[in-house]
Amino acid sequence: MTKKFEGSDQVSLDLLKRMKESEIESAFDRYDLQQPQCGFGQLGLCCRHCQMGPCNVDPFGRGPRRGVCGADANTIAARHYVRIVAAGAAAHSDHGRSVAQLLIAVARGEAPGYRITDTKKLFEVARVFDVSTKDRKIEEIAEEVGEMALAEFGKAYGTQKFATRAPINRQKVWEKLDVTPRAIDREVTESMHRTGMGTDQDYNNLIMQACRTSLADGWGGAMIATELQDILFGTPKPTRGTANLGVIKEDEVNILVHGHEPQMSEMIAVASTDEELLNEAEAVGANGISVAGVCCTANEMLMRHGIPLAGHMKMQEMAIATGAIEIVTVDIQCVMQADVDVSGYYHTKMITTSPKAKITGAEHIEINDENAYEKAKDIVRMAINNYPNRDKSKVFIPKGSKSQLVIGFSHETIKYMLGGKFRASYRPLNDNIMNGRIRGVAGVVGCTSSTVWPDQQPYMELVKQLIANNILVVQTGCAAAECGREGMMVPEFMENAGDGLREVCEAVGMPPVLHAGSCVDNSRILIACSEMVKEGGLGNDISELPVAGACFDWMHEKALTIGHYFVTSGVFTIFGTKTPVAGAPVVDKLLCEGLEDIVGAKWAFEPDVNKMAQLMIDHIEKKRDALGINVKKERKLYDMADRRALEVEGSTVQAGCEPGIAHSHQKKD
Repeated sequence: MTKKFEGSDQVSLDLLKRMKESEIESAFDRYDLQQPQCGFGQLGLCCRHCQMGPCNVDPFGRGPRRGVCGADANTIAARHYVRIVAAGAAAHSDHGRSVAQLLIAVARGEAPGYRITDTKKLFEVARVFDVSTKDRKIEEIAEEVGEMALAEFGKAYGTQKFATRAPINRQKVWEKLDVTPRAIDREVTESMHRTGMGTDQDYNNLIMQACRTSLADGWGGAMIATELQDILFGTPKPTRGTANLGVIKEDEVNILVHGHEPQMSEMIAVASTDEELLNEAEAVGANGISVAGVCCTANEMLMRHGIPLAGHMKMQEMAIATGAIEIVTVDIQCVMQADVDVSGYYHTKMITTSPKAKITGAEHIEINDENAYEKAKDIVRMAINNYPNRDKSKVFIPKGSKSQLVIGFSHETIKYMLGGKFRASYRPLNDNIMNGRIRGVAGVVGCTSSTVWPDQQPYMELVKQLIANNILVVQTGCAAAECGREGMMVPEFMENAGDGLREVCEAVGMPPVLHAGSCVDNSRILIACSEMVKEGGLGNDISELPVAGACFDWMHEKALTIGHYFVTSGVFTIFGTKTPVAGAPVVDKLLCEGLEDIVGAKWAFEPDVNKMAQLMIDHIEKKRDALGINVKKERKLYDMADRRALEVEGSTVQAGCEPGIAHSHQKKD
């Protein structure tokens, strides 16, 4: 390792130091060994899409300017970009497909252990899908909703139903550009087709397909996943939880769940409370069974059940390296193959559960809708039986490494907290943005990766700067996990907020940094933006709102897809990395400038966290200026003579009305 073991995240650094001393290779070691990485690949100028390649285009003009087929830098970079977006859309959307299939199985009584939890959300989704609810059983409604959701992936005609939830003006932009997403699978397939040799060779046309494909994820597959998971497992509500490696118990059987689809982790959590299994754990000398999460599975379990979060993606090896994990159970996405090697140094067993994601060296126990609970019990029992094999000399759980946090801020929760049960509304949020207490809203989301060391904490610095400038922050994914374990998601953290934001947080009783869920739950932020437009006073489209999005440390392809569907939805979005099309300045200019004229928003790429924060602040203030809410309006106190002089459409203003505020057609004689 080239870095010294010192810095702000001492918990992670201590674990890495122990791994180094034990000669256990970490992701950070492997990153160092990869240096220098391929410069052509980093610039988006390496094409492997046919057997005449791979082709590299020299951006400096000293080497080849075209691939063998004649593709130039703009075509190669745009194709590369579209394929990233398609892969990310496929990942989140396939997640949504699995949830739709589970909902159908639950409705038919074919998935023991699962149940329909949120019938209110079921009725809301049924309305979007035009599913009749009158005089029908819940199971009948749920089955048809599941079937309608499943049809969104491969229907022959029409566009995504959830796209109708966007503001009408945003829908018109999409229709004009012909980027309203059609069947989800069609968009992914067409993207792969277009980017193959000899097909689409116009970078503008390719980027428009990236827009449509990303929308098929954000307003399609990912939104289906989030909404149907709420129906099945419950819509998150604010609750307290704990995070960081200190949640791992030294005297209990520890099971680590990792991945993204909550089907597996939900059943593991239920099985861990089984009385028979708890007795078996006691019989082998353990004081209980503890379940903790990593990555987005952790976010799912934390916000619905308060099950503790051990860490974000780049901490998975460190969690195993505590030496106190009996079993690591994984499903899909963001799982490192090297986890098997790290587990092998300890007594830890690694279990894969999805037929889509097997790992050489790990044991496979497939969990499906029909056998989930029984297989979960088998896995918990394996963990119990492995507990006596733990080598106590290898156990190292950092002391004091546990933080409190408040999670579960779905867009329904935000409406409820602001307006109450009978008048749930975004009105107080919009009002406080208009009066300036809150300058705007920022979504700080995304991945963590081994390209950024633990002693560098850009997400925390970015969030601190935003809330200090009275910008409310909403987080998802591993970015949320990183800030949560640093104690930034409790009401007490409002001390770091500006006066206006702090005043609102104190009144409502919420943190200035809101945990909204896993990476698939970015769809909650899309719906929240639509609700803000619907509420009125902040423009007629998402592109007019004083909002911005950021991901400092993107790692998985789906992160770029998320960023692109936010841009195409009208949200200025900034990533803390170099642009993925750096070798094609024309395409880069389209993404970072030209798209604003086309879809109303644009990209930015800025590795400096201070500059990133300022870009977001400046953008929000620019949107406030455009809305006219930065201009202080003169207030006039009307005496009785003034009031008598006012007329509203020919009739005298009634006592009690505020002239100039309550009516829009007022005039003086």
